[in-house]
Amino acid sequence: MRKIFRAIKSTILWSYERGSWPYDFMVVLIVLFVLVTPRGWFHDQPQNSNSASAGIALESDDPATRTETFRVDSWLFGNSSAKQKRGEELEKRIHELLSGSVEDLRGQSFQIRSIKPVRGSDGSVMYYEVQIRR
Repeated sequence: MRKIFRAIKSTILWSYERGSWPYDFMVVLIVLFVLVTPRGWFHDQPQNSNSASAGIALESDDPATRTETFRVDSWLFGNSSAKQKRGEELEKRIHELLSGSVEDLRGQSFQIRSIKPVRGSDGSVMYYEVQIRR
């Protein structure tokens, strides 16, 4: 009985010497667990602070006119400055961001009604107020 408790204690505290058969056996068990465990057992998702959905927020919704206003942060445009994006290029990029990031808009058709840049005290674009119509 004492031998069993000593083996359990050694396993929990990982007190086996490298190169011994119990050490190698534990390493093989760990590697098998990592490689064989189905991905579906773990429901964690990577948390990416740069994801587009983190920079898009619904500000208002008007069901009567079927319009919604979203706030789209300018940092979503990456290295190319959001100030340099104008007209159709800006509208196309915002449409891609909204249709790819907002769950309710995926697979839906919508039209961008207006894009209003909101500027900070230094004159740079902080975010855009985008009004869409379904």
